[in-house]
Amino acid sequence: MDETIEVVVVRVFTNESGRNGNELGIISSSAVTAHREQDIAAALGFSETVFVDAIDEAARTATIRIFTPAKELPFAGHPSVGTAWWLADRRTPVDVLREPAGDVEVSVDLDDDSAWITARPEWTPEFEWLQLQSPEDVEALDPFAFPSGQHYAYAWIDEEAGSLRARMFAPEMGIIEDEATGAAAVALTARLGRPLAILQGEGSDLLTEPLGDGRIRVGGTTVYDRTIEATL
Repeated sequence: MDETIEVVVVRVFTNESGRNGNELGIISSSAVTAHREQDIAAALGFSETVFVDAIDEAARTATIRIFTPAKELPFAGHPSVGTAWWLADRRTPVDVLREPAGDVEVSVDLDDDSAWITARPEWTPEFEWLQLQSPEDVEALDPFAFPSGQHYAYAWIDEEAGSLRARMFAPEMGIIEDEATGAAAVALTARLGRPLAILQGEGSDLLTEPLGDGRIRVGGTTVYDRTIEATL
């Protein structure tokens, strides 16, 4: 017999108008999803899908797992930001997301739909960094020119202001191109040692801030998109 699960879809790192942003599928774990997470994530096809395993309202924590279409990740930025916002929006706010890489501190302001997480650069995947001469060079890249690995291309829009244009291609994760990549933003902020305002993909906005103790804050705006019923 077919079984149906509910998938909440939010868009993370939207611009000020609520456009763009990286889609994220959020699923409450159950007996139906147990041991099928990778297959579900592959079938849904989002760059990442989150499974919320447990919520401890008293401790204000939630335990989550994150899957790309090809693999499980110990940590990822846009799923952490999006899940933090979704938990606050459904009136179960948390201060910490427990992920395989470690505890991720979060803060959410529903007045402007902003959500921030604090993470360590060593939790992020290895990226091949491609610094190009201009935003136009970044925009001209062909995603299919990257058949393997994880590549993050960027160029300064305004170096003094810390704003840059970026795109990310990760066939190793089953992602042709990622619309907005929080983990890469964390790693690049640590690499450059300064706050950044990143315009990625079709027009998603990410903000970062180094905290001085090796950790990095990354955040932006999240909006609800839709709820779908997936048949397994």
